[in-house]
Amino acid sequence: MTTAFTDLARRRMLRAIPSALPFALGLPLAAITGAARAQGGPFPNKPIELVVPWQAGGGADVVGRAFGAAVAKYLPQPIVVINKPGASGVLGLGDVVNAKPDGYRIVLSSTELTFLNHLGLAKFSYKDLRPIARLNADPAAVVVRADAPYVTLEQFVEAARKADANIRVGNAGHGSTWHMAAAALAEKTGAKFNHIPYAGGAPAVLALLGGHIDAVTVSTAEVSSYVAAGKLKALAVMADRRVADGFEKIPTLKERGIDLSIGIWRGLSAPRGTPDDVIAVLKAAVAKAVKEPVWLEALNKLHFSTDTYADDVALEAVMARESAFFKALAGKINLSS
Repeated sequence: MTTAFTDLARRRMLRAIPSALPFALGLPLAAITGAARAQGGPFPNKPIELVVPWQAGGGADVVGRAFGAAVAKYLPQPIVVINKPGASGVLGLGDVVNAKPDGYRIVLSSTELTFLNHLGLAKFSYKDLRPIARLNADPAAVVVRADAPYVTLEQFVEAARKADANIRVGNAGHGSTWHMAAAALAEKTGAKFNHIPYAGGAPAVLALLGGHIDAVTVSTAEVSSYVAAGKLKALAVMADRRVADGFEKIPTLKERGIDLSIGIWRGLSAPRGTPDDVIAVLKAAVAKAVKEPVWLEALNKLHFSTDTYADDVALEAVMARESAFFKALAGKINLSS
């Protein structure tokens, strides 16, 4: 009886050790177990789906796939890109807003997340997603064809102030960041633009090259090769300071007396409510992935910036600031004119 009782007590004591150890070390159980979950072990134990709210082949898609390749060595499971384009990102973003908050379905978020709700295009806001990190950011540029009669931004704006000008400015879709950029420029300067939506920034640039529109407000990355080749002419960049990669001589709007700075960032977000330990795993992997050669090479090929990574705290601050800016702007502009 004594031996049997001793064996039973020993077994019970051994079973208690794993759960008691964290507290013996002064740590909460969650800190030790981390993302170990009932469905099969530590996070991630199955592929992670990355929803890209834009069409395949575009800049956002390339960024998403390059990130998937770069982060592969830092996660035990692959990142699988799923394109879900439509409604200026509303479909893809909304998909993840409503996804299960377990880290297995995240989204390639962008600037649009901070203002779609202010335009009445989405019921959700940036607060409905939890930021993981910002991957990159690039400013907008005001660009015309090389043979356009405008040498300076002032000449372009002056022409657009005329009642019969009909200056056609292409963008990446109704309610897109580039639509907002052109609308903001018009609001600041008194110009009037005929906004022409396209399926993305690249199609808008092609339309400009073909003479179908008069200008575009898209990222510097989307026009850099054409500016370098002398086919397009940049009149200004919408940045706080001048931009490298062929735009060193192009003035900022602020240098021209226009207090406006608009660009696009791309980052990763998860459903609000995603556990801290899951976010921690993703954050750690992202911080390493953005230093990988495959990632840097992909961004350099697209002329995207490679030094604008920001963690979740910094990205949340950016989104809050931009949301306030775009909310005020939305009340002043008419995007249809």
